[in-house]
Amino acid sequence: MIAQIFQDAFSPQWIKTHLTNPTHDLILLRHIIPWHLIIDRLVPFYNPQKGRTGHSLRILVATSLLSRLRQLSDRKVIENIQENRYMQYFCNVPDQSLMTFLNPSTLCRFRKRIGKEGTLIIEDQVFQHLKRASVIDADMMLMDATVLESPIMYPTDVRLLSKAFGKMAAVAREGQIEPWWDQPHVKQRWRAYNLNQKDRLAYLREFYTLFVPALASFNEHLEHLPTSPLRQRWSHLLEVLSLLHEHTQQQWAGESHMDHRLVSRDDLEARPIKKGKRHPSTAFGTTLQMTFNRQGFMITTENFMGQPNEKTLYGPSLERFRERMQAYPGTAVTDLGFRSANNLKRKSQLTFRTPRMTIHAFSQGIFRTHRKPQQCYVVVA
Repeated sequence: MIAQIFQDAFSPQWIKTHLTNPTHDLILLRHIIPWHLIIDRLVPFYNPQKGRTGHSLRILVATSLLSRLRQLSDRKVIENIQENRYMQYFCNVPDQSLMTFLNPSTLCRFRKRIGKEGTLIIEDQVFQHLKRASVIDADMMLMDATVLESPIMYPTDVRLLSKAFGKMAAVAREGQIEPWWDQPHVKQRWRAYNLNQKDRLAYLREFYTLFVPALASFNEHLEHLPTSPLRQRWSHLLEVLSLLHEHTQQQWAGESHMDHRLVSRDDLEARPIKKGKRHPSTAFGTTLQMTFNRQGFMITTENFMGQPNEKTLYGPSLERFRERMQAYPGTAVTDLGFRSANNLKRKSQLTFRTPRMTIHAFSQGIFRTHRKPQQCYVVVA
């Protein structure tokens, strides 16, 4: 159960006494954010008839927003609310319950309950009302791409094959089937490889020789399984291991570059991505494309497998920015990776600013450029 309404916890006298700065950002945001609309859309995530009445949605939503706004952990944001009157006012926490109003674990359960759908509701409502209040404007777009790294160990071909046996052993135990390969021998060879990793190709050949018949037997066992969730998990693992088999074959054939090369069986979308830094030069994960406005609000974000060309990302990202803000930006700030002749022609009177080159696109299609290291400026007609 959850309460669908709330009341302001502070009297005008309390506000006059404790809040001396009427233009404080938290005071302004408290009056802009549509609390009632957000709560009405979050109520369906709770059962109206079962369980005791939960914590105030008004407090939970505000505390979650504040933790992101101030970049605080669950525990720290509660501690700061207990010490800061402006935060108390923003979160609508009355004095009488200030020391016990929320436990950090409650915020974790709240996020788990509303999930992605509920989080999008909060984000959309806050974003739209801030935009209507002219807090968020579209005069400038800052665009960049980075690597969203996956929490995986540095992948090697031998490690991938060795851990493939571990994955098959896990599903075999779940299906109450004895391993169909020599498990002690695989563990022994893995220990030997860790003691002598210089001869990598020899161990890769040895593990691949053991992996091929084990994969074939895995496919045979799958055919005899009845339709069930276990069979679905086996089928999914078989697809992953088949992809690993294919990539290992390509490597033995001498191919140095493989599209969508598998680097993890747990994160199937992770790929090796070259970074613009000396060390480490390669990261493993996905490409994260983001756009911001001048005030630092994230307007759009998109995740890509592999490392798409930044020149091809500019056009779709510009359109997504326009759809979100209902207007094209007056200025686009990027790095040189996004610059191309096609991108410069996408919109007349759009200024492209980069750390080393600034270009103003005139309606006649004429471009003037000036290079100057360590400076960024706009050329005006």
